[in-house]
Amino acid sequence: MLLRAARPRACILRPSCRLLHASSLRRNEGFDWSTVEHVTDDVDVCIVGAGPAGLSAAIRLKQLEQEHGKEIRVVVLEKGSEVGSHILSGAVIEPRALNELLPDWQSREGHPLNQPVTSSTMRWFTKNSSYPIPHPPQMNNKGNYIVSLSQVTAWLGSIAEELGVEIYPGFAGASLVYTEDGKAVAGVRTNDVGIDRRGQPRDSFEPGMEFRAKVTLLAEGARGSLTKTATRRFRLRESANADPQTYGFGVKEVWRVDPSQYRPGEVVHTIGWPLDMSTYGGGWVYHMADGLVSLGLVVGLDYANPYLSPFRELQRMKHHPFFTKLLGGDSSRIAYGARTLNEGGLQSVPALNFPGGALIGCSAGFVNISKIKGTHNAMKTGMLAAETAYEVATSEVEGPADMSPYYRAYKKSWVYNDLYEVRNIRPSFGTSLGLLGGIAYAGFDSLLRGRLPWTFRNPQTSDAAHTKRAAECTLIEYPLPQPPLSTDLMTALALTGTNHAEDQPAHLRVRTEDLATETPDRRRGHVQKNVQEYAGLLERACPAGVYEYVDDEDGSAAAAGEGWDGKKLVINAQVSPPENCIHCKLCDVKAPTQDIQWTVPEGGGGPKYSMLPSGRVLSDLTEIVCVLFLIAIT
Repeated sequence: MLLRAARPRACILRPSCRLLHASSLRRNEGFDWSTVEHVTDDVDVCIVGAGPAGLSAAIRLKQLEQEHGKEIRVVVLEKGSEVGSHILSGAVIEPRALNELLPDWQSREGHPLNQPVTSSTMRWFTKNSSYPIPHPPQMNNKGNYIVSLSQVTAWLGSIAEELGVEIYPGFAGASLVYTEDGKAVAGVRTNDVGIDRRGQPRDSFEPGMEFRAKVTLLAEGARGSLTKTATRRFRLRESANADPQTYGFGVKEVWRVDPSQYRPGEVVHTIGWPLDMSTYGGGWVYHMADGLVSLGLVVGLDYANPYLSPFRELQRMKHHPFFTKLLGGDSSRIAYGARTLNEGGLQSVPALNFPGGALIGCSAGFVNISKIKGTHNAMKTGMLAAETAYEVATSEVEGPADMSPYYRAYKKSWVYNDLYEVRNIRPSFGTSLGLLGGIAYAGFDSLLRGRLPWTFRNPQTSDAAHTKRAAECTLIEYPLPQPPLSTDLMTALALTGTNHAEDQPAHLRVRTEDLATETPDRRRGHVQKNVQEYAGLLERACPAGVYEYVDDEDGSAAAAGEGWDGKKLVINAQVSPPENCIHCKLCDVKAPTQDIQWTVPEGGGGPKYSMLPSGRVLSDLTEIVCVLFLIAIT
């Protein structure tokens, strides 16, 4: 039996101090899980995710504590091994929310907003040339900064801790805790650790913590697993009449370029090649501080051709003359990563509050696709939620937290106005206007700043449903890698620092929320449909080589009832080497069968984006680098 503690605050400051049980457990196939008693800890506000939204909420809560004198305990859970290690973002940031949250930020020593934007352009790419084109007024970057968002979150985390926020990196929020009647969220349970791949406890087994909270704020970013659960359980989309969320997918690299090609503060967005005229997306180049350049490509996940590989599209994009010049001479690649991005905009924002908590930041989806920015909106929604959460947590009212004032505050805020102005930009590309018509409409709408009296709806089907069968599409012949400019996937993956405990339960499974058990029949059905009809899409689409549809040479898959026609599915989520999964969530969104479910692995696992000796984190794709580089040729 495991010991139970009421508030083990000193024991859980870091994952290395997580040993909370009194006796070791031997491997035992007959282990009775009902005997495991999870340690509980009572807090006022529990925030899941130490990104810009979650940390802004935490800081604002502590500011309100100082202003009003009522103490409040704030805990932030972060699945990365340290704050910023899983933030695959950095971009051009609009400091509007930061100015409100920390008016003196420019005078704070060590702030990471060191590179103001000096120029901003857009270019149309053909295979061998590029041409300057006008960009929409929303993309005016005067007063904005090029940043590594990982570095920004690490900085915000240090401020939050100074104010008394408890941040626990390496603690992944695995499930929501509910009230006895199941009608409200009562906190978060972190995942058990020390479980082997068969689901049995190892000698190092430690049960997850239960953080019982008056208010639970979900700040997981795009496609968070707890957010999916809360949205579905409390019917948040239905109650707001919200459209399904739509997604883009970004692959990025960071290069240290030859000094002759470095232009600090320059921002370039690209449209056109290497993508065809039926695929929505575009590229970017950001000249960051310290001689670094962030570059990448975003592809709308409603793309049709199952032969498309976002990673290989980026590799061939770098052979365009624009990039061969930029990356020539004494240049070297030092970071790689990928991430799913929200792009549904205003129409896809669900109801933000549920009994006991709320969604903040990219958990709900606040990217402004015309500005190609979202961090300012994520931070502001975190601040708005904090103001309601403080009132709720310090009141004497019994019962589940009512966070509805936060939703109303959002509707009255500049975040809502920011999204309303560009609400028709992305959906215009899904109308009968087509791609070129969408470009023309987007330019016109951008100039009018959303004043037209109608609102287009986003597609009512998933991005996966837009995928055509392989027989309807043309095989894309990608060129072989030509190092050092382009490389194979495994060489790039080595730059992510990805690591998982090898002997742990799989966090990628062939199952759905409705059918939560993975069975041989379901796995066989997945292989049949994905290989027979979609040419093994995930094998090409995954930016980390997690999925393979390989020959069942020894017949083991067929014998187990999970193979089909001599093929079987191999998921390399945590195999050493390589330890593949970089938590991008593409498979969760794009699998044509919609039967890949991503759940959190052991806390601390996953990518760890590399740092320079100076401590600057080199991870700068972004939620805010949205797919809509096509918008607004004016």
